[in-house]
Amino acid sequence: MAHDDGRRVPGRAEVERLLAERGERLLRTAIVLAGSRDAGEDLLQAALERLFKNWRKIRGDPEGYLRVTLAHLAADGWRRRGRWRNRLGLLRAEETGYLPDGTGEVDLRDQLVRLLIQLPPRQRTAVVLRYWEDLSEAETAKLMGCSVGAVKSAASRGLHRLRELSQIDYAPEGTQA
Repeated sequence: MAHDDGRRVPGRAEVERLLAERGERLLRTAIVLAGSRDAGEDLLQAALERLFKNWRKIRGDPEGYLRVTLAHLAADGWRRRGRWRNRLGLLRAEETGYLPDGTGEVDLRDQLVRLLIQLPPRQRTAVVLRYWEDLSEAETAKLMGCSVGAVKSAASRGLHRLRELSQIDYAPEGTQA
């Protein structure tokens, strides 16, 4: 790919290889962080734009840079929109007309994503990076720009809240969770 003035886009081959090998996983991460497929695609696109813009400054792993950028852009978006939880109504089944396809795995993943978007941003990021992306505590801490202890705390609180939410949201009517 060339710029309008004929210059080659730096890192294009490396990024194409990265996207061929890890693109689907990066997109899934972006979708979970953003809360919807469309927003996730936009989030990944913005991260890729930053990757190309800053290519000469990037030292080391472009995938790591993309993951950090995804987490930061998602957090920036939540801050920009203020109380991001107000957006939850847009994702509810009644309003989207979403009908599960009937497979247990898809339903379970859908439930998990719906629960994840109810977590505060820091807990959500820690849980997604730690358990969805299967990163170590040290890798997660590096990506989040915090200590391993902060990751442990945020992930623990996030998992505890997910357990609470799953009992509240999915308890049969007329019973207590």
